[in-house]
Amino acid sequence: MMTVHEVSQLTGVSIRTLQYYDRIGLLPPAEYTDAGYRLYDDAALETLQQILLFRELEFPLKDIGRIIHNPSFDRQKALDQQIELLELKKEHLDSLITLARGIRTSGGKSKMDFSAFDTKKLDEYAARAKEAWGDTPAYREYEQKAMGRSVDENADLNRQMMDIFAEFGAVRDTDPASEKAKALVRKLQDFISAHYYTCTDRILAGLGQMYAAGGEMTENIDRAGGKGTAEFAARAIRLYCGK
Repeated sequence: MMTVHEVSQLTGVSIRTLQYYDRIGLLPPAEYTDAGYRLYDDAALETLQQILLFRELEFPLKDIGRIIHNPSFDRQKALDQQIELLELKKEHLDSLITLARGIRTSGGKSKMDFSAFDTKKLDEYAARAKEAWGDTPAYREYEQKAMGRSVDENADLNRQMMDIFAEFGAVRDTDPASEKAKALVRKLQDFISAHYYTCTDRILAGLGQMYAAGGEMTENIDRAGGKGTAEFAARAIRLYCGK
């Protein structure tokens, strides 16, 4: 765990900005101390990396929130898009540098060329990237249910979900097709539907794949229920949904 001061020193993001990200629900800390100090774990730092990459690409905070909180958010897909956008941005900057050097060499007497200022290609790709995480019905429902919830309430919901995964962990050495496993899948599905968005079998099947795909989500689930919990939950969900 790192304090907000340590995260600020590590990342160069001001404490005030981190506090603001918490206040608007973009980057809540992993937990708070009894004295109210913010603490950040590796998962929160990975999310901060995503935020900073999107900010580097000049995405508004509202768009970033919609992307990283989208029920179908895929970190690898986001990284692929960010790399493509950064390469396009580099290409654009290289063109501007070449133009500026040409103007310096010619003393400003060269042919007037404004093509280097054209950002159409970059803008079009950025728009497609935002659209890919678009304004889905599930996300609209998520936004509506999250409206007005405090940071503490969101943290409590997250703890409740991790408690369900802890229950998965308690039976992770059993048959994922058992009635106990099915009951836990239904409990998880009902919890998501009640507090976030209508979790259809199709959405649940997609979430199951993400749970076992590695990265911060898998680590958080395994931390709650023990190593192998995410994989067990994913198999139980796959069998439950008939996928």
